Parts: sequence; structure tokens; C-alpha cells
Amino acid sequence: MNEDPNNDRTDDTHAGHGPRLRLTPNERLAITITFFSMFFGASNLIFPPLLGAEAGRGSITAGFGFICSAVGLPILAVVAVARAGGFNQLAGRVSHGFAVVLGTAIILTIGPLFAIPRTAATSFEMAVAPLTPSTPHWATQLAYSLVFFALSYLLSQHPERLAHTIGRFMAPLLLVMIATLVAVCLFTAHPTFTSPMAAYADGGFITGFIEGYQTMDLLAGIYFGIVIAANIAGFGVRDEHHRRHEVTRAGIGTGVMLAVIYAALTYVGMVSGSLTRINPLTDTGAEVLTNLTSRLFGWFGTAFVGLIFMIACFNVCTGLIATCASYFEEQFPRVFGRPMSYRTWSILFALCGLVIANAGLNAIITMSVPVLSALYPITIILVVFGLFHRVIGRYAPRAYGWTVLLVGVFAAAQCVVALLAVLGVALPPAQSLFAALPLADQQLTWLIPAALGLVIGVADSLRLRRR
Repeated sequence: MNEDPNNDRTDDTHAGHGPRLRLTPNERLAITITFFSMFFGASNLIFPPLLGAEAGRGSITAGFGFICSAVGLPILAVVAVARAGGFNQLAGRVSHGFAVVLGTAIILTIGPLFAIPRTAATSFEMAVAPLTPSTPHWATQLAYSLVFFALSYLLSQHPERLAHTIGRFMAPLLLVMIATLVAVCLFTAHPTFTSPMAAYADGGFITGFIEGYQTMDLLAGIYFGIVIAANIAGFGVRDEHHRRHEVTRAGIGTGVMLAVIYAALTYVGMVSGSLTRINPLTDTGAEVLTNLTSRLFGWFGTAFVGLIFMIACFNVCTGLIATCASYFEEQFPRVFGRPMSYRTWSILFALCGLVIANAGLNAIITMSVPVLSALYPITIILVVFGLFHRVIGRYAPRAYGWTVLLVGVFAAAQCVVALLAVLGVALPPAQSLFAALPLADQQLTWLIPAALGLVIGVADSLRLRRR
């Protein structure tokens, strides 16, 4: 290994001996930007401006809550998974079967059922629909989705080379466009920022924290490391321990980038909200952005924001197809006795995304909220326990099973009730019961079964130690 501090690169061999152990600064930057571009999609563009427009002068507190859940939790997940050696090892501390079931549920959520189709639906609504008002909506969306998923599928066929395509071209272009938008806002005269509205008037931090769920980045962060590790190996770092170290460094760098851009987009939303007051019940972050750009630049501003959405969504879709196909190829190499390759899985996910994307953006978001509310608490428990595994694994190993069990049952029951309500089937007794629980207004009722499970798990572990 080359120990020269002025040369950060360790070649594939040192005087002809030994493997390469780390990346160069340029390679590390490319990996970090690739990691960032896989996270930063439609929801990451939509929610910070909406937060800024709704929270107004209270955006600092609300924005901090948003960053805690939309940046802090995903990066902690990357670190926890890297330390454990993979998500299967982390979730396997509960049981192997649980790891497969939860992993599959997460992959389907961040993949073909919600996140992948949402990338195409959102970018279409922002980039294409406003420019084609006279064309039948369904026909234009179908044509756009076909091209979008075909290109994303082709690019995802080489997941180990995403750092060369997305990291060195697409993502830097996206960053330049976002920086341009923010710079314009810094020099735009605007009225006094508005007072916090809606839920931000009562609890800015908690509301911002819950809004961070909608990015799905905690769930995605658990598995994006698969693709990032493949890209690091593509640069020549073959040792698993050092790859994990590079994944962790890239995750931390990505977190810094996300936090800075979220803060900047929140400020954009504050400026937009001061110029054009929004309706928190009907307006979205997309409208917050278009209100500002169309007011400043007319149709060109609308097209500019649409292009930002298109690039961001395409980057994320490509990363998600690669991540999901890699996971399913590893977990389910054969289905009904037939071999299932990476390419086959990626085709299936692209086709599934194509079909669901044409169901409409509102339907996708509405159905995803209850599922995310069920998966997030379980995943948060695993991440937190994973970070403190040296203590929990030694003194209270049974806490994993008990806490996840109680939180999982509680979250699943809430999810079923919420999904039935979305479908028009109300269960008043169950809804009243969940609404009456402590922390219901903050949507943190799962902390109660989590605390109970932790206590039972510690007591059970002590009982076993005595035996």
C-alpha cells in the first residue's frame, strides 16, 4: 500500500504486489455525486420548497426536522448497513426469514410499486404536460413513459458504471441547474416571509420530520450501497472491508450535499410563498417552484424547472432499477424452477413501472403513504439498534426480536386501516383507537410499542443470562 500522503491513490499493485485499497479524490467525488443522484429525485425536489412556502418564517425549525429524517436517517442507515456487512446481516439479527420478507417489501416499495413509477409520473407532469395541453393526456403520458423507461433500462444494464455516466455527467448538470435556480432567488426582491401555516404553525420540527418520510430515502439508503459498492469495485477496490469504508465515506458526503441543497430549496420555497401565497390543502412543491419561475421567466422558467425534474427523476429511476434488480437476482435467482437473471428482473421492474406510472401521480402518492408509515418505524428500529449493536447485541440481544415484533404488528395494523380508508372502507372503531393514542397528532404512536418491546427484550435477555 502506498503510504505517500501526497498520493491518495493506491494502485492495483504496489511494486507489483497487493490489491488496491482506496479511491483517488476524483473517483471518491464521482462516487459521492453518483450516490447523491440516486437519492435526489422528484420527492426531494418537491417537499423542501413546499416546506419553505408553508412554514415561512418557521422554516429553520421545520427544515431541521426535515433534514433529520430525510438526510440523517438515510445516512445512518448507510453506516449501519455497512457496519453489519449488508442489510440481510442487519435484519438477520431478528431472523433470516424476517430479513427476506422485510427486504422484499422495502425493495418493492422503493422500486416497481411506488418510487420507480413516481419518477416517470412526476417528471411527465412537470416537464411534458404543461407543454402539450392540446394533446390527449393519456397518449402523451404513455409515449413519454415508454421512452423514459426504455432509456433508464438501457443505462441500468451496467450498474457498476453508473459513476461514469450519472456521476460524471447527469448529476453535475443537475447540480448546476439547481444552483442557478437558487442564485436567482438570492437576487429576487420579495415581500416579508409569511407566517407558518397548516401543521407547521403548531409543531414545525415534528411536521418537518414526518414530511421527510415522503422522500423514501431511508428505505432506499439501505440498498443503494449495493450499487455503490459495485461501482467502487469497478474502480479496482476489491477488498470488502475497504469497500465498506468507501461506501460510508460516500454516504457522509452525500448527506452533506443533500442537507445543503434541501436548505437552499427551502429558501426558494420561502421566496415563492412570499410572492404567491399557496393553499396548503391543494398545492404541491411542484406548484411552488413553477409559481416562482413562471413569474420571473414566463414559459422559459416552467420549461427550466421541468428539465430539472426530468434529469433528477431519470437518475433516480436508473439507480432504483439497478438496485432492485441486483437485490432480486441475489435473493431469487430462480423462480418456479426458471433462472432469473439481472436483466430479466430489470425488464420486469421497468415494465411494472411503466404500467403503474400511467395510473397517475396522485394515485401513486395516496397509496404509498400508509405503506411508508408502516415500513419506516421498523426500519428506524433496525438502524438505531444496528448503530448500537455492540451494546445491544452483547447485553440485550432479544431486544431485536421483541421490539421489531411489537412495532411491526402495530404498524401493519395501522397500514391496513389506512389503506382500507383510501379504498373507501372505513373502520371507525380502529380509527378512533389509533387517534386516541399518545403522540397520535405527531404520527409517532409507534414509539409506544417500541418502548414496550425494548423493555420486554431487555428483561428476556436478562432472564436468559441468568439461566
